[in-house]
Amino acid sequence: MIWLVAFIVGLLIGTAGIGGVLLIPALKLLTTLSIQAAMATSLFTFIFTGLVGTALFQRRGSIVWSITVPLCVGGALFGFVGAVASRWIDGNWLALILAVLIVAAGAYTLAGSRRVAPDHEDGAGRPQSRGLLFGIGAATGFGSGLTGVGGPALSVPMMVVAGFPALTAVGASQVIQVLAALSGSAAHLAHGTVDLAMAARLTVVEVIGVAGGVRLAHAIDATMLKRGVGVLCVVVGIALGVRTALGMG
Repeated sequence: MIWLVAFIVGLLIGTAGIGGVLLIPALKLLTTLSIQAAMATSLFTFIFTGLVGTALFQRRGSIVWSITVPLCVGGALFGFVGAVASRWIDGNWLALILAVLIVAAGAYTLAGSRRVAPDHEDGAGRPQSRGLLFGIGAATGFGSGLTGVGGPALSVPMMVVAGFPALTAVGASQVIQVLAALSGSAAHLAHGTVDLAMAARLTVVEVIGVAGGVRLAHAIDATMLKRGVGVLCVVVGIALGVRTALGMG
């Protein structure tokens, strides 16, 4: 069963950038891993799903590097900080806040109350846009390192709400996924909380799913993708909130 979940997670990561949040509760429920080990192991696999997703999106010319670079700088710097903080801070309340933000972002996206800029009119070259992207990346990296949630679950809804095209957000999320996971995993590996054998098996299945998801992302209509991201944000946000609330009980 865990392998089916891993495939679905990979498919969702490749299609909408979001899906990694589903892997943590699955590992906790279907394996003998502790919640800390499940979070760390899940985050470690996202290094490799991100690498594959980045290569496939880049091959299709769907990564806008002027947007992606400042996003990734913030993610790389703060992923390690979040992972270190996870050993000292109870991340439950932060995870609940993130869950609310993700649901709100999804609802906002579905409402369609804000114009989404075309791929080449995103204003990413302006200083204020670079600052915004760095901030989104920093929040993504910190949240990913702290909770073990894949970076795209945080970066995609924030980018869509900020007015960036859905496909551009998903493409950038593949890259930040790598850096945030590398940064956070460095701290987790130092404390031995990653189950490397489990991670290796999960990665193989997830990567197969990512490859199929990338093909799907480029085959469906942009409006449909935006709506799909919105629905998935709501579902993922609720799942994260429920998981966290159960963990607090």
